[in-house]
Amino acid sequence: MSDKVISALNDQVKAEIYSAHLYLSMSAYFHSIDMAGAGNWMRIQYQEELFHAHKLFDYIIERGGRAKLAAIDEPPAEWKSPLDVFESALAHEKKVTAMIGNLLELARQEHDHATEIFLHWFINEQVEEEASASAIVQQFKQVGDSVNGTFMIDRELASRVYHPPVDAN
Repeated sequence: MSDKVISALNDQVKAEIYSAHLYLSMSAYFHSIDMAGAGNWMRIQYQEELFHAHKLFDYIIERGGRAKLAAIDEPPAEWKSPLDVFESALAHEKKVTAMIGNLLELARQEHDHATEIFLHWFINEQVEEEASASAIVQQFKQVGDSVNGTFMIDRELASRVYHPPVDAN
């Protein structure tokens, strides 16, 4: 791997760890407003983001590169509403999707076919991440200010369970 690719992958590790912290902060917010189901959903998201960071970290090492950790920024801790949280999550996932796309372009420019193939897993994962957050945003928009609707969504979000991806490669 070129130094450019290694550096960019290390930047993505940092971004994934930041994502994990962001989702854990969102989980804390939801628990503070008595929405344990949404808090659970965000905690599962936190676990997924850590998995992504580890996957990238391990890949760098596997390819003979040096994985390096960098400081991350403090994530926000307050939002206006449950809808605002999920809109923020969706916007964040779109940003991550763009970052993965940039990594893919760099791998192509560097003729790093192995990294290009490796990144396809992340591209597919981002499609799923965006679709999931988008669906929840739409649900919150549909129920509006309905306390019963919010309660039902929260209850549904409580059922999410973390399952590490079967295809970890």
